Amino acid sequence: MRPRRYDLIAFDWDGTLYDSTAAIAQAIQAAVGDVGGTVPSHASASYVIGLGLTQALAHAAPDVPPSRYPELASRYQHHYRRLANEVSLFAGVLPMLADLRRRHHWLVVATGKSRRGLDETLAHIDLAGVFDGSRTADETAGKPHPLMLHELMREFGAEPERTLMIGDTTHDVQMAQAAGCDSVGVSYGAHADHALLAYSPRVVVHSVAELHHWLLDQA
Repeated sequence: MRPRRYDLIAFDWDGTLYDSTAAIAQAIQAAVGDVGGTVPSHASASYVIGLGLTQALAHAAPDVPPSRYPELASRYQHHYRRLANEVSLFAGVLPMLADLRRRHHWLVVATGKSRRGLDETLAHIDLAGVFDGSRTADETAGKPHPLMLHELMREFGAEPERTLMIGDTTHDVQMAQAAGCDSVGVSYGAHADHALLAYSPRVVVHSVAELHHWLLDQA
């Protein structure tokens, strides 16, 4: 068997493994409307996916004063929970992860979600034991700062050249570039392929099936 190219494979969560982009954008729009801000377009609400919650909401609602960010965050969480039952893993994610585990890659999640949000989601869809580790935006620096990847690489003893970041936003591929890691962009989430290509991923794929095939061939 060909030796592995990457020891550590880090996945973004929303829009990469989890089909939640539309629900997040809708929840952001509804939350901003609730507090009297100018409701962002779907494109603007989608752009901030992957950032930490406060950073994302501040960007999506520039006319909402910081003093109302706690209320804005609370309304976002209310609307996202309302929509959560409509959200699931993308088709093909579980077989892909199973194949990567059989090849003995370390698999981790690097996400803009909160620790509580990620743990609740992982428990809800019964992915216990699939991932070897994770970092969330509320326990380290948020994307695109590279600290999240630096911490994961240090935890597993992986070198940057043996680490791959996979994500659907420019925040993901920019973080990988800053950390000295390769990246793969996925265009079926929040950001378009031309935006992802600006940060020099190894490839941009357009479906989970294409990502699965690329990883088995190249990772």
